[in-house]
Order: sequence, then structure tokens, then C-alpha cells
Amino acid sequence: MKQKIIETIESYDQIIIHRHVRPDPDALGAQAGLAQLIKEHYPEKNVYTVGDEEASLQFINKMDEIKDEQFSGALIIICDTANTERISDERYVKGDKIIKIDHHPNEDPYGDVIWVDTSASSVSEMIYELFETWQELKGMQMTKEVARSLFVGIVGDTGRFRYPNTTERTFRYAAELMKQPFSPVELYEKMENKSLNMARLEGYILNNFKYLENGVGTINLSNDLLQEYGITTSEASKLVNTFSDVEGLKAWVFFVEEPDQLIRVRLRSKGPTINGLAQNFNGGGHPLAAGASVHSWEEAKLVLNELQQICKNHKV
Repeated sequence: MKQKIIETIESYDQIIIHRHVRPDPDALGAQAGLAQLIKEHYPEKNVYTVGDEEASLQFINKMDEIKDEQFSGALIIICDTANTERISDERYVKGDKIIKIDHHPNEDPYGDVIWVDTSASSVSEMIYELFETWQELKGMQMTKEVARSLFVGIVGDTGRFRYPNTTERTFRYAAELMKQPFSPVELYEKMENKSLNMARLEGYILNNFKYLENGVGTINLSNDLLQEYGITTSEASKLVNTFSDVEGLKAWVFFVEEPDQLIRVRLRSKGPTINGLAQNFNGGGHPLAAGASVHSWEEAKLVLNELQQICKNHKV
């Protein structure tokens, strides 16, 4: 499959790379790393990255602004996006062919070429694997900018190598990337920088989250509250692990209300499988990290009730 992806990339002169809405470091790192690989080794090709911007992550990559007609006849590559509803920039449908590269369960097998590896810590890790194949076939060399992008993506999706998705393979790839002259310390600082408003909201969360029976934690962040703290829903979602180290916690859920009253559901777990719950509420994701959306606080209570039941039934 990796060789097929390489051959497909080589056959197109116009390549547009997408990822999911409300991007995280892995989505941006994989998108940027792949784009840089292609640009540096195939300078004759036009390669663009598109999607909504996340101000706090622009140190990873800034998006290109392109016209609708540039999608005509283009190869579309979509990174780190399990289903079509979450693809940022709906113009992907105007392209000629779609490649899907993802590490979430393949429940929406869209695309003409599909490479899904649920054992990978991140799509950035998968792009490094693609590079290794490219290197074997074409003699491609790693560069500082590519390494920086892929490293930040791996760090983001593994929680600095603390999450269960971290494997020996993850450490090996990270070690290879660190041979390039970028500064991991600088990246850590940029990833963890927070505004004063974010720090104060984090304090609010620690003071107000609920610890329920069966090891479930939860917090409701209304739109009015976020406006009071001067925080966007995207920024608030980054605080999902604020109380993750509380003793006895099995799983937790953040409910973050959008200005249009849609409520984003951020689910995390230390053992119980939660992506099935997310699928029941317009979402999906990994067994231990998933997201969904509901349309009322009453519906949010249904999510919380189901999460409590899942944790109750979970056997260690």
C-alpha cells in the first residue's frame, strides 16, 4: 500500500493535502510533514495544505489559500480523518483521486486508495513509515523541517510518549527524527504554552469537575462560561486531560458548548472502551480517546449515563 501511495503521488503534478477540522498536532504534523517531503523531493509538483486554521498551532504549519479550480484534476490526500464529515475544506470532492491515510478504525472507508493502521500511535508515525519506503525505493533523505513536523505530531498524539498507543516502533521513529537539528525542547514549549485566560480556566475545571461513581469524571463548559474567560471552544477542548491524573479515575468526559449551542463531547479513558459510545452520538475515534457531538444538555446527560455504565461493567 505504501508503494502504491508513492506511485500515485508521483503520477500527479497537483496535490492537495487535507486533514480533520479543529486540527491537533498530529493532524497538522502529518499534513505538513507529507507536504514537505513531496515539495523537497519533487520540486516540479504543486503541493498545497488546506483546512481551518488553529492559531495556537500555526508554529507547525500555516494553510495555503487556493481557488476552487485548483482542485480540478488534483490528487487529494486526507490525513488523520476517520470519516468524511470531519474533513476540513469540503472542496476535496472536486479532486480527481483521494488517498486516505489514517490510524482510526476504518468505519468510513472513503477514498480510492486507503491506508489505515490502527496500531500506529499517530498518522505522523505512518508518514515516517512512508518515508522509509520512499527512502528504500528512491533514496529519499530526511530533512530538518520534515522531521520537526512529524516529531511534533507523534509527541502530540502520544501525550509525550505517555499514552498506551506508544510502542517500541514509536520510540524508534522518534529517535531517528531527533537526528535532525531541530529543538524538541522548543517544540514542547510551544505546544504547552497557555494564555493567562487558559490557566484560569484550567483552575476553574480543577475546582468544579465532578467525580462520579464507577470512576467517571465530567465537566460542563457552557458557551457563557467560555465567553467569561475569553476562551474559544477549540482552546477549551485542549484542557481535556486537566484532571486525568486523579486517583481512581477510569474515564472522563468534557462537554464544551459551541456558540451555536452544539455541544462537543471529548471522551478519554484509562481502560474502558469508549469509541462505541462516541459512535452512538455522531462521533467516533480510538478505543481510549474519542469525540462526539450532542444538541442539548439533556442529550449530554445520556452520554454521561452511558459512560457510567461502561465504567461500571469494565473489568480490570
